[in-house]
This record gives sequence, structure tokens and C-alpha cells, in this order.
Amino acid sequence: MSAAPAAPLPEAVRALAEGDFGTVAQRFAQAGFEVALPAPGIFTVRSAARDAARPSVLVSVGVHGDETGPIEMTAHVVEALSREPQALAVDLMLCVGNIDAIAAGKRFIDADLNRMFRAERGALAASFEAGRADVIIAATRAFFEGAGPQRWHLDLHTAIRPSHYPMFAIVPELIAQQPRERLIGWLGEAGIQAVIMNPKSAGTYSYYSCEHHGAAGSTVELGRVGTLGQNDLSQFAAASRALTRLLRGEPDPAQQPRPLVFRQVQEVLKLSEDFRMHVGRETWNFTPLKKGELIAQDGATVYTVQHEEELVVFPNPDVRVGLRAGLMVVQVD
Repeated sequence: MSAAPAAPLPEAVRALAEGDFGTVAQRFAQAGFEVALPAPGIFTVRSAARDAARPSVLVSVGVHGDETGPIEMTAHVVEALSREPQALAVDLMLCVGNIDAIAAGKRFIDADLNRMFRAERGALAASFEAGRADVIIAATRAFFEGAGPQRWHLDLHTAIRPSHYPMFAIVPELIAQQPRERLIGWLGEAGIQAVIMNPKSAGTYSYYSCEHHGAAGSTVELGRVGTLGQNDLSQFAAASRALTRLLRGEPDPAQQPRPLVFRQVQEVLKLSEDFRMHVGRETWNFTPLKKGELIAQDGATVYTVQHEEELVVFPNPDVRVGLRAGLMVVQVD
């Protein structure tokens, strides 16, 4: 018997995956908001009053084209909000990162877009994703120019490999304490089990927004990679509720689960094609390793566990030379 044909995508999901904001933009415009489409896959909606006390929230999805669950979740949240537009209590920017890779069902076209948000791109400066990053950077700068002090950036992803904490997030250390604590509280509300405090940029979109625009930003990993239209949306239920509450300006919950907090203690870089990872490809994120264990070797450079226990995150020997092949973290909270 032949397999049953896949169910058609809900219209809201199809539109967001293609960066088509036509219907949503029209609804907000008719409600009196200032609406703009500054570039393909990018949509902004602002209050006409331009109130500096109004939070500015950037939500990005599809920075990796195969990470489709957050696209579906966000499409449903925005569709529902657009049907009662006056409930929107923030200035909002939606960014569908790599539309071409989504359409192709691939992670990227030439190179990882989430390593392009920095000045130095080396041999990747002429890549498709470098050009797309420049477009996104310009739109992000324009969105945050003149914005009030409450600035958020939630860059929503899903992970390639299994994880001992399926829902986790990367948070730049440079965020000031008060907005950082509120962000971590929101992440707990969204079902995030673990937070890694990141001391420096690896060229990611969320770190760029924090460093250059003062946003409380995070790369949020919401479970595993899935096929567009076939994701189990129940795994995103907490994140969907938390995002809806944030966009509608509803009060923070009185109590919310707090994620475990980890800090980065080593960045494993692939320095040459001689790089050899001694952590297996099947290794789950947050797998613990003991002091002295060999992590990776690259010529004379040897990476070993320095603390009594370190947990490995994002082990990937297949990255390009010069990029991060893994993180080592320790729990602090």
C-alpha cells in the first residue's frame, strides 16, 4: 500500500514558512498599527503612538531551515493575535531567517546563518547566508533604533541531537542583571529546563542583538528537529503560552519553574582538517564527562575535561574549520 498523502499545511504555517505576511499585516494595519515589510521574511508592527514604555520584542524562527517546529508554533500564536490585534501590547518584529533553506528543506544553502552575525566571516564572506545576515542586521538595527529600554529577542530553534534537557537555551552573560533575571524567568515559564550562560559571541543572531542593541536575547532550543507540518505541537505548549502572554502584555506569573543554570567553561574549536572529536556522534547534549577525559584533538591542541565534571553540548566534528565544534559547561545554579 502507498503511504497516505501528507495533510496540507495550515495556511498560517505555510505563509510564515514562506515569509508571507500579507494577511497578518493587513489585519494589524486595519487596526491602526504602523506595519512594515522591510525585507523578504521580515515584518514589523508598531503602535502609532510610539510609546517609549512599550516593550520591543523580536521573534525569529527558521534561522536554520530544518528547524520547523518553532515556525509552526509562532504561526499559530501570531495568527490568533492578528484576529484580535488590539491585544498586541508590544512593538513586534518577526523574522523568518533562512526562507530559501526552509523552502529547500535544508539546514542552510551555503553555510550556517547563525554564525554570520559578526564582522569577520573569512572565507564565508561571499556565501548566500552572509548576504542574508546583512539584510537581517539592517532590519534589526532599524527596529531597535529609538525603541524603549524593554527589548527582547527570542531566537527560536530546535536541536539536531537528543538532549538530557530537551528544552534549553543559550543566554549571553553581557545582559544586565534585571532583564537577564526576567528573561530566565520567562524561559522557565516557556518550559526551558536548562540555561547556558555564554561569555562571548559565536556569531549568533541573539548574541548580536544583545551586544549591539541592548536586547535581552536568547537562542532557545525547543526540542528536536522535525518536518514542517508534522511536528508534535504539544511539546511547544508551554512556549506557546509564554510567548502569547509576553506579546499580549499580561503580568508575569507569580510562580514559574526555574531552569538549571550552567556556565560555559570551554569552547572546542575546529582549527584544522586534522580535528578529531573523541566524543561520539551519538552523544546526547548535556552528557557528563569526568576530569581528565579527552574531548577532542587538533594537531598539538588537546581538549580535556578540566573540572571534576563537565557536560558536553553541541558536539559536531563536521563544522567548517574555524567554527565551534562543541561547548563544555558546568552547573552553577
